[in-house]
Amino acid sequence: MRRVEAEYLWPDAVADALSRFEWAFKQPGRYLSGPAESPGIEIEDGRDDLEVALLYLPAGARADLGRLVERIDREYERRTLPDPGWASEWTAGRWWWWRIRER
Repeated sequence: MRRVEAEYLWPDAVADALSRFEWAFKQPGRYLSGPAESPGIEIEDGRDDLEVALLYLPAGARADLGRLVERIDREYERRTLPDPGWASEWTAGRWWWWRIRER
């Protein structure tokens, strides 16, 4: 993990991304909102970081992280709504950016 973070992300990027989702999923209610104390730091950014890690990790570590990401994706999808009008080249292949988090 450290090698992937050093080459493609930054130190503790994966732990930071996981903690963003942990924080968000602990919030009450069905819908997710961004952290008020850190506007502009979105949980979708954390999902981007996890995707980068999944691309470069060795098979065993990728499988372990992949199981966590699958659980995150299921909960994120459950707590968001589709927004098919928001797709762009920038979000191509990153379905988590095509979701509406807030009511």
